Formats: sequence, structure tokens, C-alpha cells
Amino acid sequence: LREIAGEVQAEGWKWAEAHIDYPHAHGMRRFYPQAVDLSDEDEARLDALSTEYDELAEGYSSYDEMPEDVAEKLQAVSDEIDAISAKRHAYDPNIIAHGGVFVVLHHDGTVRIERGFVRPEDEALADPQPEDEDDAIDPEAGEDEQAEDGDEDVQDFEDEDEEPGKPISDSLIRDLSAHRTLALRVALGDKPGMALVALTHTLTAQLFYSYAEAGCLEIRPTVTPLGGHAAGIEDTPLAARASAAHDAWAERMPRDVADLWGFIVALDDEQRVALLAHCASRTVNALRLPWDRKPRTLQTADRLATALTLDVVKDWTPTVDSYLGRVTKAHILEAVTEGVSEDAARRIADMKKPDMAQEAEQLLAGTGWLPAVLRTPEPEAEPVETKDAEGIAPPSEAEAPDTGAQDGEAVEVEAVEQPTDTEAEAAEPEPVDEEAAYSVAAE
Repeated sequence: LREIAGEVQAEGWKWAEAHIDYPHAHGMRRFYPQAVDLSDEDEARLDALSTEYDELAEGYSSYDEMPEDVAEKLQAVSDEIDAISAKRHAYDPNIIAHGGVFVVLHHDGTVRIERGFVRPEDEALADPQPEDEDDAIDPEAGEDEQAEDGDEDVQDFEDEDEEPGKPISDSLIRDLSAHRTLALRVALGDKPGMALVALTHTLTAQLFYSYAEAGCLEIRPTVTPLGGHAAGIEDTPLAARASAAHDAWAERMPRDVADLWGFIVALDDEQRVALLAHCASRTVNALRLPWDRKPRTLQTADRLATALTLDVVKDWTPTVDSYLGRVTKAHILEAVTEGVSEDAARRIADMKKPDMAQEAEQLLAGTGWLPAVLRTPEPEAEPVETKDAEGIAPPSEAEAPDTGAQDGEAVEVEAVEQPTDTEAEAAEPEPVDEEAAYSVAAE
């Protein structure tokens, strides 16, 4: 790593450091390469290489179908195209002269080179800021010309010696700026589209330029580093995706934060919302810390996960290092029971913990099992209106039979006269001749 760091520093960087793990607590501001135009010579060479590439690749769908010499030549042309295309983005020479590089190991063992870091003591040299004319102090102005705050509010009309170029008082400026601030608040509240621009500008200025004073909205995004809570998390593929997304936006940003407003205004609505989404995503914090209990925050994080249909299965797997070797045997057996089966859990129940954890890792591979902390809650079911237990609504008062009795009163039931035996026999139906009935039906 030190040898590679030396080679990278030869590009002109002030320093280059080699680390096994990425130094998350470096506390430095990072600068990114900016878009630059290719020279006429490079543009001409790129056009020629593109034409040559198309001619060589014509008639082949892959390198495997090509003769060996053609494949080698095509690869060489492709490498040269990539080298010239890389020149479209370059670091400012001032950043290289005062900045540095970290050379670390990636999660898969490959070398990871991170350029563009500037130490706090070198920021003024790497990124000099123009002096604000309003803040400049006139060296010819004496202390006697700087009146105390509020003295100018009382105008002395009899003072004929007052200097015509004397500035207005600080208290009056505060008064007027308060009225302007209130007007801006009301006007911005009436313009949702412009509020989106202002919010995006405020977040972007701080997350990409580290300039809290670049925006006029008093919103301060906080990005909590995760490396101190989960070893190796910054080297995972998911972290690489997040870093790549940030770098892609950073390369599009203007060099000077003063040009950021125009950049955001020029974006179309879809890109502007995408930038806002990226900035918002950087501030998400769903950490569960024993010394910082935030039940409402965690509840909101659960709701956000549900709304996003978050699925951690593809980005996290239960291994000995990530989970199984760090919990009790009871938790291991519970995981195998949930992820595989009770029989599988019984088969490893008598093992010692190291062997049990190894076996559980094999059993849980590909099952999609997650511990409770990583699971996304199911959406809450909306209440459904139901009838009574039998699905029949009780009769209304108008539909109910009128018994003629009030609540609490006894109801008299009239006796029904029962028929005599003779009347009952007369009422019984006469027997039917079945054969005759069938004949009639047939006819």
C-alpha cells in the first residue's frame, strides 16, 4: 500500500497515506474533480479511436468470437479511449498542490484510492475565497468615525458638520433586515417550487462544500458516520453504491459555491428532486444506541422503511462475523428455527457454540432470514367496517314487531286453541296414488 501511495503522490499531491481501513475520523474537507474540455488533439484522437473501435468490432458480438490478434488490438483501443475520456474530469491544480490521497484496502481485497482531501490548515491555500467588499475595513477610517450602536438613530438636524458619506447605523440595518427577512419568509411560503430550490441549495452547500453560511435557510444537515458502529460497513458493496452516488453528483457541482444557486435553478424538476433526495438520504439516522433512546425517531424510521418497502436481504447475510458468532446459543437456535426448521435447530442443539455458529451459517445461507432489528414492518391494515357476528344488522325500531309492551313490562300471550282429534284427522292430507301421479306426469 505504501508503494502505491508513493506512486499516486507522484501525480503532484502534497501527501498520500496508506491505511488498512479507511480513516473515517480524518475530519478533512474533500474536493472532487471538475468537468474540463478536452484539447483539440485529444478530441481528434478520440474520434479516430472510436471509428477504429467500431471497425474492429464490426461483425463480432463478443471478444470470444474474435481472433486473438483482433481481440488484443480492440482491447488496446478501448483502454486508450478510457484514458482520454478520463481527462474530461480533472482536479484543480491548486487542490492537488495542497491536498492528499488515502490508499486503503477495499472490502474485496483490492486497492481503494480516494483523492482530494485537504487538511484544515491547508484549506485557505487550496480554496482561497474572494474577500467580501462589504466586510472590508477602510484603513483610513478612524475609530472616531465608528459611532456606537444606536447613536445615529437620533438625528440631530442642527448638526451641519455631519459627513455626507457616513454609513447608517447597525441597529437600523438590523431593523430593516428584519422586515426583509419576514417578507422573504412569507414570499417563500407562497412559492413551493422556489422553496424546493432554496432547500436543495442549503443542503447541497453544506453536504458538498462544507459551507453552512452559503445558504440563508437555517437548516443544518447532520451526517452521522457509521464506521464507528459497525466494523467494515464503509467497505461493503452498499456503502460503495452510496459513495458512488455522492461522487457522481459532486463531479457535476460547480467549482465555486457561489455558482451553486444557478446550477440548481438550471436543473430540471426531476434532477432537482433527485438531488434533494440524495441530500436527504445522507442525513438518515436509524441507529439504536443504548445511551440515546429515541423511540419516536425509531418509530418514524420503521414507517420510512415500510414506505420504501426496504429489503435488506440482498445486502446483508447472517454469518459468524456479522451475527451468529456474537449472540448466544439460544439466539442461534431461534434463527435456525425461524429460517430453516425446528428439526434443523434440534440437530445442532448439542454442538458447542463455535461449531453451532458455523453450521448455522451454512443452514441459513440463501434463506433470507433477518434478525428483528433488520426486518421491515408490514404495512398497517386499514380498519374495515364489519357487521355483527352473523353478518346481519339488527332490525330497526320500525321493523321490530310491536308487542304493545313497554320496557320492563310483562307481555301477555294469548292462548291458542288446539284442534280436537277429529279436526286434526280432517286436516290431514289424503294419501296420493303414486302410480297415478307418475302417469299424469308422463302424459
